[in-house]
Amino acid sequence: MHLLRSYILLITEKPEAARRIAEALDSKEKPERKRDNGVPYYKIERGREIIIVPALGHLYTVAPQKTGRPSYPVFDYHWAPRYLAERKAKQTRNWLETISKLAKDADTFIDACDYDIEGSLIGYNILKHACKGKEADAKRMKYSTLTRYELEKAYEQLLPHLDFALIEAGMARHEVDWLYGINLTRALTTAVKKYTGRYLTLSTGRVQGPTLKYVAEREKQIKTHVPVPHWQVHAETEIQGQTFLAQYEKQEINTREEAQKILKVCKVRDGQISEINTKTFHQAPPFPFNLGSLQTEAYRLFGYTPRRTLQVAQRLYLSALISYPRTSSEKLPPSINYRRVLENLNKTYEYNKLTSELLAKAQLIPNEGKKEDSAHPAIYPTGNLPQKMTSRPETNIWDLVVRRFLAVFGELATKQTVKTTITVNGHNFLVTGRYILKEGWMHFYCPYEQTKEIFLPPIKQGETVKINKIVLEDKFTLPQPRYNPSTMLKQMEKSDIGTKATRADTIQTLYNRKYVQNENMTATDLGFVIIEMLERYCPAIISTRLTRQIEEKMSKIQEGSEKKETVIEETIKILKPILEEIKRHEDDIGKNVKNALEKSLQEERTVGTCLECKTGKLVIIQSRKTGKRFIGCTNYFKNQCETAFPLPQKGTVKPLHRACNRCGWPTVLVRIYGKRPWTLCVNIACPQKQQRRRRVEMQTMW
Repeated sequence: MHLLRSYILLITEKPEAARRIAEALDSKEKPERKRDNGVPYYKIERGREIIIVPALGHLYTVAPQKTGRPSYPVFDYHWAPRYLAERKAKQTRNWLETISKLAKDADTFIDACDYDIEGSLIGYNILKHACKGKEADAKRMKYSTLTRYELEKAYEQLLPHLDFALIEAGMARHEVDWLYGINLTRALTTAVKKYTGRYLTLSTGRVQGPTLKYVAEREKQIKTHVPVPHWQVHAETEIQGQTFLAQYEKQEINTREEAQKILKVCKVRDGQISEINTKTFHQAPPFPFNLGSLQTEAYRLFGYTPRRTLQVAQRLYLSALISYPRTSSEKLPPSINYRRVLENLNKTYEYNKLTSELLAKAQLIPNEGKKEDSAHPAIYPTGNLPQKMTSRPETNIWDLVVRRFLAVFGELATKQTVKTTITVNGHNFLVTGRYILKEGWMHFYCPYEQTKEIFLPPIKQGETVKINKIVLEDKFTLPQPRYNPSTMLKQMEKSDIGTKATRADTIQTLYNRKYVQNENMTATDLGFVIIEMLERYCPAIISTRLTRQIEEKMSKIQEGSEKKETVIEETIKILKPILEEIKRHEDDIGKNVKNALEKSLQEERTVGTCLECKTGKLVIIQSRKTGKRFIGCTNYFKNQCETAFPLPQKGTVKPLHRACNRCGWPTVLVRIYGKRPWTLCVNIACPQKQQRRRRVEMQTMW
């Protein structure tokens, strides 16, 4: 590959971004697609020749200076091509070689990677290493959507140089995280290997540690919670032929004697409406989405984990349907042209009526929050309409972003509550009516915002109501609920640990390492032991205070008031005594982790109780002779039970610890790549399976 004349080399972060930029900028609107060594790139004309080549995310990473047997501590590192540092990144070699070839004849360089810390770092490393020191001369292309209009504008208004403060902050974050990650991971892994002889990756880090601590502390609170009894009294009332449940004015009664006294006194036929309090209030539209609020809302509505929501949002961004999702902003600047976006959305039947209402307004003023992001606005639909959605999650997230965008331009919603006091023999019970007087913005955000209305019949003060019965309920105080991925994301944001782009991955890592399990995040025995060891020998690692201080230093680097080298020196100074302490106690750490691992592995294999012998446990077993897996009873080894069930041999099998609702035997979740996961009852004689077989037989006969 050799091009005879010089040209502009424009570098993007992903192949899809390269394609869209090529289509937007080519004056002939027919970009020439080429390939070199499997790497796609584009040749276009716009005044002069431009070659557009994509990266594949990060092509360089932090790696130790010395290779060989892994040991710790390790403080000497450099930035290296990913294919040299990571086994699973071999394909990135082709990309770097192709970019280097294309850079030889280029005389102008443009970094068009995503405009954030990660994108800026990706472009910088490519320009510095693959393009042989072109980072100082390169121009920067800044955009928030991949629409033709914005890409053309961004190209015509190129920034004169890279954002070196942003790059410096990105390098510092990666290097600090690498120093924490590699040293602590090697320390834990070495301790276990020395004690058990087995190699098992056990990781922690400056964000992962504090996040796991939140889960473990909540689990301890739940397990040590002592329920305190209290009582509640309700009255079933009849108002003009309609039945309502009225709550006693004192919601928690601390003694049973007091509750029974109220019950006895109120056992009469009638009560009287003694007071009616009407309150009308206005509810402002929601703020535009940033990444955190989108992830929280997607979890509430669809059950999508924060990581899945980010993945879906990234696909929508690359499809030019929404703006850049990795933003913390709650603001929509007028420069995005609200009216143009609404006019484009107006072309669809689904949003036509809603957008027409907004377009009829003389002014479009969004309701904005306080949070700002210097790089990107809040998330909004570009106005481009999808040609084809590839999955239900993409449809759901796009619709959610569109309706949220519409809602922020809506009017105030007006609601009313009518609190009615019913006096029964000197004791007050409350019934509250709820009404929506004016939908306002809720009209645009439907069906994602729904207020349940409670309609009371026309009532007057002094009116008599019938008391059907008085109910006494025994209650106990409950512990705080476990975190789920959404509430953990909020906790991380509140504590200012991690970044908007990395928090979801940190949560997923806790699952991958088997430190937590279940949707409501439960710390496993292994997770508890890791936290216990860290608390004992290096408490600073799980301190949110330390993590927050580091985040503040990253911000100062970006502002130019702190040097990267200073932060790295401080990091090494913190890590040295911690690693020495771990090294001194490797045996203790190895022993504790080994016991927790064995218990965790046993729990992973245990499906449930054997209903045949009643005393054995059903466990997943792999035959040494055939290599096939099946479920068997632990009493088989005592010659007391021969219960066994077959299992699918492909994919993964996970115990659900839930009984089949037809036969009562345990169930498992089966996942096979490319297929939808399904719940399987282990009992081959389950009535539900027999019904399915009969249906299949009948269909075959006909």
